[in-house]
Amino acid sequence: MNGDSILLVEDDKEIRQGVEIFLRSQGYQVFQAENGLEGLKLLEERPIDLAIVDVMMPVMDGITMTAKLREKYDFPVIFLSAKTEEVDKILGLNIGADDYMTKPFSAQELLARIRAMTRVSRGMDTNRLTMGNVMLDLTTYELSTPTGSFRLTGKEFQMMEMLLSNQRRLIPTERFLEKIWGYDTDAEVHVVWVYISYLRKKLASLGATVQIRVARNAGYSLEEIP
Repeated sequence: MNGDSILLVEDDKEIRQGVEIFLRSQGYQVFQAENGLEGLKLLEERPIDLAIVDVMMPVMDGITMTAKLREKYDFPVIFLSAKTEEVDKILGLNIGADDYMTKPFSAQELLARIRAMTRVSRGMDTNRLTMGNVMLDLTTYELSTPTGSFRLTGKEFQMMEMLLSNQRRLIPTERFLEKIWGYDTDAEVHVVWVYISYLRKKLASLGATVQIRVARNAGYSLEEIP
């Protein structure tokens, strides 16, 4: 569990529940509110690391809520909206939002934005993870070395991010399953090996100075090549 707490303020119940289920599978705590007024009340009761706020809501809209929360809080805010006009984005960002996503959006893109925003709030590098001559771009999903690059699939990216975030540490196979496929997944442990194999081939093709090591019946770690 990463321990981050997310406030999700959205009047569409299906979107709220779908996003919560996904984010909980990624280790986040999620607190729901269906309008801005409920969201502000939750802020008084719970410590929050990031808020995802819909723009158009009854009772209190997301822009009004964000303007009010900015009087007391400085955690990252990501706006969600069906509106795509540039003026709406500018208004949202000027009022205190840190990022803006238009509906419909993919769960993986939202996850990437959340991770980038929480890194900003902690003063960490927001765009990349590195080890040896390998770099993983957290916004484009590109895995690269000085000799070339590959754009990773969603699960490859998540797996590589875990390895680079836990350099030289053994990550149990079950941990990959829980974080990437979800706690209630029907996937079996061999699927992790399949994606590890994809990544090992890509690293070798790029002439990487790091490699994924296998600890039999235990897990995987990212190590520098001697």
